[in-house]
Amino acid sequence: MKKRIVLWGLASLALACVVAAGGVVYFHTYSPDRGRYPVRGIDVSHHQGQIDWRRVAADDVAFAIIKATEGGDHVDDAFAGNLRAARAAGLAVGAYHFFTFCRSGADQARNFISVVPHDQPLLPPVVDIEFGGNCPQRPSPGQLNAELEAFLGPVEAAFGKPAIVYLTDEAEAAYAGQIAARPLWLRSLLKEPDRRDWIYWQYNDRGRVDGVEGDVDLNVLHGGPEKLAALLAPTP
Repeated sequence: MKKRIVLWGLASLALACVVAAGGVVYFHTYSPDRGRYPVRGIDVSHHQGQIDWRRVAADDVAFAIIKATEGGDHVDDAFAGNLRAARAAGLAVGAYHFFTFCRSGADQARNFISVVPHDQPLLPPVVDIEFGGNCPQRPSPGQLNAELEAFLGPVEAAFGKPAIVYLTDEAEAAYAGQIAARPLWLRSLLKEPDRRDWIYWQYNDRGRVDGVEGDVDLNVLHGGPEKLAALLAPTP
């Protein structure tokens, strides 16, 4: 009897390991229907380390959103190199700013504008609003909206395009519909967002792409290549 129980225990453990391994593989390889969303992109920062952008471009990646700045004075030290190399590899490129709750929107706008080049074709600027890694204070929708507008005004004037607002699930629940109305970049892991008014959908934060060591965020564009070209084009 004891031997049988041990064997059942070992079999159950083996099955659990197989299921877990399968789950990891599924998580790393999940991708939305390419027929509906043919344009794929990644977002990166210095955390991805050295990136081989030519290999990235060859792995069915069409665009890259690259971290430029955070708060009022932080600059991502990989931004300039990533921007240059990704563009040279043929990707459509854009820049994002991590918006902190403990610096004024005006200060953060000056930081972003001073770092991101104005004389090159770029996708619309992105402002990243999330709780993880942010200041512990949680502004009310009204407080956040005031500082966000102070950021968006100068940034949109400098780059001549409406900005895109990135929201995690938690930030969307707290602020969506109560802050500046802008095109959205939504984070919804392994499932399509419930709403349809998005430009980018981040569907995986542990994806794999050739040319990047380790995990990377994966995204799709709501539209085809013509939509990507329109986002990259200068605003008339």
